[in-house]
Amino acid sequence: LEDKQPLPMVDKEEPLFSSLDIFLFTLIIGLVIYWFMNRKKPEPIPEFKKLDTPAPTTRETSFIEKMKKMNIIVFYGSQTGTAEEFANRLSKDAQRYGMKGMAADPEEYDMGELSRLSEINNSLAIFCMATYGEGDPTDNAQDFYDWLQENDDENLSGLNYTVFALGNKTYEHYNAMGKYVDKRLEELGATRIFDLGLGDDDGNLEEDFVSWREQFWPAVCEHFGVEALGDESSIRQYELKEHPDINMNKVYTGEIGRLKSFETQKPPFDSKNPFLAPVTVNRKLNKGGDRHLMHLELDITGSKIRYESGDHVAVFPTNDPALVKRLGEILGVNLDTVISLNNLDEESNKKHPFPCPTTYHTALTHYLDITHPPRTNVLYELAQYATDPKEQENMRKMASSSPEGKALYQSWVLDASRNIVAILEDLPSLRPPIDHLCELLPRLQARYYSIASSSKVHPNSIHICAVVVEYKTKTGRINKGVATNWLKNKVVTDNGYKSTVPMYIRKSQFRLPFKATNPVIMIGPGTGIAPFMGFIQERGWLKEQGKEVGETVMYFGCRHKNEDYLYQEELEEAESNGVLTKLNVAFSRDQEHKVYVQHLLRNNKEELWKLIHTQNAHIYICGDARNMAKDVQTAFHDIAEDLGNMTRTQATDYIKKLMTKGRYSQDVWS
Repeated sequence: LEDKQPLPMVDKEEPLFSSLDIFLFTLIIGLVIYWFMNRKKPEPIPEFKKLDTPAPTTRETSFIEKMKKMNIIVFYGSQTGTAEEFANRLSKDAQRYGMKGMAADPEEYDMGELSRLSEINNSLAIFCMATYGEGDPTDNAQDFYDWLQENDDENLSGLNYTVFALGNKTYEHYNAMGKYVDKRLEELGATRIFDLGLGDDDGNLEEDFVSWREQFWPAVCEHFGVEALGDESSIRQYELKEHPDINMNKVYTGEIGRLKSFETQKPPFDSKNPFLAPVTVNRKLNKGGDRHLMHLELDITGSKIRYESGDHVAVFPTNDPALVKRLGEILGVNLDTVISLNNLDEESNKKHPFPCPTTYHTALTHYLDITHPPRTNVLYELAQYATDPKEQENMRKMASSSPEGKALYQSWVLDASRNIVAILEDLPSLRPPIDHLCELLPRLQARYYSIASSSKVHPNSIHICAVVVEYKTKTGRINKGVATNWLKNKVVTDNGYKSTVPMYIRKSQFRLPFKATNPVIMIGPGTGIAPFMGFIQERGWLKEQGKEVGETVMYFGCRHKNEDYLYQEELEEAESNGVLTKLNVAFSRDQEHKVYVQHLLRNNKEELWKLIHTQNAHIYICGDARNMAKDVQTAFHDIAEDLGNMTRTQATDYIKKLMTKGRYSQDVWS
């Protein structure tokens, strides 16, 4: 019966804690919590106020906070870096006049703070505004432009300002952005303290800027009642730091934005984070002649990059290795030295002139422009290092605003196409420290090409059509275009190694009509054919989808039918299968008198006028702005005058109206 013994009656024993114990325990815990809670409360509230700083985003986008230590801010709207360069020069100038300035990217700041500049004593906002494309703001000034347009109630009465505009007279909307900013700020109550400056890149942009600047600073001094310090000495913006023992994983090797971004690619891809696109095709387009015209295809599979026909592809090229090596030899420098150039102004958002730390070799290969003729400020700052008095005097003269100095700069630097290497070779006593040279040289910029494909047909591929730039200068040197020669060497190999191109897409207004039934007239001689290859592919694709497509007319021009008739097979096939309603080609040098696209337009004026005037045709022009685009526009004025029974003024207005309606679009360059 042992197994039948009753179990000990545990449930009947005294519990471990009585209900009174639990009550007291809970009470004590409650009191402790209450004491802790109450102990916090009596602390003085101002202690928390001190910690109550604005959110980081607010702090970063406020230029007023930074301006409390300075009085001049120079905003720049820059697409190719020139306006930014001018802004840096003006902010540096301020020091010479006993003031303090900073260059600022409007994209990085809250421009609504302009009205608060009245809080800063003797404050001045300078705007260096470039115009891009068809009178558009540059990418980094788009938000500022929108803000100006939308804020009619803004009161800028406390703002002192001036504008220097950068443009090109060969374009229809010459300096449109600079003119708009100048006019709009005045409308909103701001005070213009010096006249709008107009820089023309078709003439001599540098001379325009220097002449404006020479008059601008005395006007500023007079306005604020300050005297120039007369300090003409060189002012360094950055200090050199060498890194002899750095971990090479922390060193930039050509990345535009994030360190190692070329090794671990992460979308979205843009100007600060380009995609490394493998080159899958690189073929020569022309059959003869002394030029090299090429067709490249970039693979964008897996990048999530989207594009439309008419968009631009931007590529980041690298400088010719031979030129970089020569620069190192002339200056007797070990280009593999790892360095940083650190901004001496701690307030500046721009900590380095290019990604640092890096080597001189990487900086001169990927980040700095060593092929364009240097601007006068570079010559001025470098002059102090010339040991030959005559060479030093000539450099200072070229940087001055005297007529003699301007003429010397024009002939010796610009007309002779001397880059920094040529200048150092031809001035044997000039041997500047390489870090100062790197500080002064402008950034190497992305190059834009009209995309020669349609994403409807080639969703994972972007096509480029370009001509390799190479010419002999007056000094007998061979100058090579940076990007086109770099692209030419992007060979497609079978050994598994892929040549890649850092790229991103820039959206364009150059678009096919929304209605496929609208006729299109495309005029694109030479490499101006590029966007129209995309348009033709897209119109063909629409036809295949069973859509009704309007007339598609192409005007192409080249020198010789047997030499540089680009995409001849593709164009003739498009005509034979009805995608192109009519293909008109001008071979300028195949006969005694030259024949260009504008001559063919006049020959076909009746059918063109019918398409434009009665069928709502859209006109597209791509290529050279200086001559071709102007001559084509004149031809359309003639046609409107002749067949529309208009006066010259009416004909000009008629074409202008087409532009306003988006029916006359240009994608041109000079």
